[in-house]
Amino acid sequence: MTRAATSALTLSEEIRQRFDEFSRSQKDVGQYIVDHLDDAAFQTAEELARRANTSSSTVVRFAQALGFEGFPELQQAARDEYRRSREGAAGMEALLAPPLFPIDQTEFEAALAADHTNMEDTARKIDRDEIAAAIDLISRAQRIVLCGTDQMAFFASYLRHLLMLLDLRSEVVASPSQEGLARLGRIDDKTLVIGFSAGRPHPLVVRALKLARHRKAKAIAISDATLSEVAKLADHRIYYSSNSPAYVRSHVALLSVIQALAYGVYALDESAYADRIKAFRLK
Repeated sequence: MTRAATSALTLSEEIRQRFDEFSRSQKDVGQYIVDHLDDAAFQTAEELARRANTSSSTVVRFAQALGFEGFPELQQAARDEYRRSREGAAGMEALLAPPLFPIDQTEFEAALAADHTNMEDTARKIDRDEIAAAIDLISRAQRIVLCGTDQMAFFASYLRHLLMLLDLRSEVVASPSQEGLARLGRIDDKTLVIGFSAGRPHPLVVRALKLARHRKAKAIAISDATLSEVAKLADHRIYYSSNSPAYVRSHVALLSVIQALAYGVYALDESAYADRIKAFRLK
């Protein structure tokens, strides 16, 4: 297929439509472009590759798989789509907003500026219906299984701590240990599974969500990629932006999402939950 055959589609639309055709590494590139079009439109192939945790040659092959001659043509399509999306009044307001730091910002300032952008991007893409449904499921769940590996294990554990304060039963699965697999083995239709993902999802998290679907358990995916496999498997999806100029992903927006979810549950019945928190701290 050549690019001309799909010229009626925007770059993001075409990536979404053809996503399953790509290799695993090319999917990483596609996910990054769809979720960070404003950055991808102006990054070099090397910088985009670093942000997508792949190689610049993969970026070029991805562009060619879409029918472009090379990366510059793909980037021009990204710029065209980005500029069209900014033509409205809201876009003009955003463009006219004063910058946080001088143009010659330090690396420290660049990291802070990226976190600020991540928070804004996450807030813009939040789906109120998805959040309301997630909060309702958490508040009513008889048992909650939080699945996250590596860095995501910390955030799964933190959400467990916040839910424990509200006297909500939850467990963490952070590795394919015997204990972790046993917890997954007890998933049933009364269990709520929450999977955490950064970039390409860990096989254990994918397994947990597949098991939830098979056993008719409800599932929520918290991911920094809207096209992630865990997002496709879950009943409800919560996106957070993790873009960063540093050598690791930013987790500022993820932490905010977790705390906001817990507060949303608390706000359903503040007086009752306040008593539970008081009782928990007296234990």
